[in-house]
Amino acid sequence: MSATLPTGLLVSALLKRVNDAGGMGMVRARGEPSSGAILLILNDNDGNTQLVERALGPTGQAALVPTGPADAADPSARESYWQRRRARDPDLWVIELDIASPERFAAETILAS
Repeated sequence: MSATLPTGLLVSALLKRVNDAGGMGMVRARGEPSSGAILLILNDNDGNTQLVERALGPTGQAALVPTGPADAADPSARESYWQRRRARDPDLWVIELDIASPERFAAETILAS
């Protein structure tokens, strides 16, 4: 039996936390509910955008790993990137967060053990 929570439950918890804190979180693409990968589009209140993915880090623990186009702030490059990824991996969840410190919310929710 796996010790990790289902992806759908992690995504629901993340969206609830962000929305409860006054931000906006949305599912851009729904993936496999029990074990799909998670790609996050993180929009900070200061206008910065980054793409990260939950993956195994160097220590073997889950980590948020930077991914995506060189210029994540370019809307067309960002959209094209995640849509190509989704075409290759239909189990992929794509979540967009608009809140101050979005990476902190993501780390506290989907990386907590």
